[in-house]
Amino acid sequence: MEFDTLGFFGILFGTLARFWPVWIALATILVLSLRYRKYLGLYGHLFDSNVGIAGLMICLFWLFTAVFADVITPFGALEQVPVLRNSMPGTIDPESGLPFLFGGDRLGRDVFSRMVFGSQIVLVIAPAATLFALMVGTTLGLPAGYYGGRIDNILSFLANLVLAFPVILLFYLLVTPGIRETAIPQWMAGVFFIFPMIFFSTLFYTRFSRRPGLLAVLLAATFVLGGWIYAGLVFNADPLGLVSIRPNELNIFVAVVFASSPGVFRIVRGLVMDIKTRDYVSAAQTRGENPWYIMLWEVLPNARGPLIVDVCLRIGYTTILLGTLGYFGLGLAPESPDWGTGIKESSRLLRAYVHPALPPVFALMSFVLGLNLLADALREQSLKD
Repeated sequence: MEFDTLGFFGILFGTLARFWPVWIALATILVLSLRYRKYLGLYGHLFDSNVGIAGLMICLFWLFTAVFADVITPFGALEQVPVLRNSMPGTIDPESGLPFLFGGDRLGRDVFSRMVFGSQIVLVIAPAATLFALMVGTTLGLPAGYYGGRIDNILSFLANLVLAFPVILLFYLLVTPGIRETAIPQWMAGVFFIFPMIFFSTLFYTRFSRRPGLLAVLLAATFVLGGWIYAGLVFNADPLGLVSIRPNELNIFVAVVFASSPGVFRIVRGLVMDIKTRDYVSAAQTRGENPWYIMLWEVLPNARGPLIVDVCLRIGYTTILLGTLGYFGLGLAPESPDWGTGIKESSRLLRAYVHPALPPVFALMSFVLGLNLLADALREQSLKD
């Protein structure tokens, strides 16, 4: 059966046109950032180098792609057109008249639409899991580096114990269906997801303990908002239905936090051990400040540069890991449009049809490249500071 198709330039310009809301958002961000960059602190300094601009624009491209996915995509992520199975790029659907810009997969789904919807999964799980790992590692790394002694020995031993375990095998154990059916992921989530509330409660208490009115408001907001998110993520019990996570996604989330937290812990611990010898820390100790105040308000702000760089790199590592797990069929559902699953699905017919594999590969590669460029720019800026 013959189908109408677009030529090379039709595919190129058609693809660029589908991303019109992304181009508008990027142009707006770029113009405003360049105009007011001297007021934007570290973010503004990214525009001092071409590497920083390139990394930031690539990351923002995929961020806005995830935000406007419903507008960009001509088809749903799971929508099938059986007559267009393994169709070539540019093939036009005879019913809707819309093109499969990057062709169709073995089930007749639009590869372009699945690549775009896959960005939503990656840009939710990877950054969120990395931030939770940052909260866990920072909360434990601060006292380990500041106090030293027995606390440091115990926490460092636990961190080294996790780091000594092969990462791939660790993830394989945590995301397999057998573990998913047990209560282990939920219990681990219950422990890990409480750390942000502990961190922010301590942060506000040490800063505003002499202003009880403001402290009460901040603590109430922390526990209400944190408890709401906690209930939705751990127990899937959000009454509004806004915060929820599927069991297979919870497995991946917990596995990433569990494997990444020891690395963050060691970085924070090393930074604190260095910074605590500085004069301004000694001055705070002389004033009689609370140790946790010193850790959170004197030491941690001066460690932000390396931590921000590590977060960018860690999000990239997590993105690659999600792709690896998806490729091996672990964690996410088989019909998921995430990039790793897309690569796996297309690899089954790779000798006959190469085009379904290229878009998710390029998406994964470009996003990680953007994060690495952004991390390089941030590292250069932190060295200047």
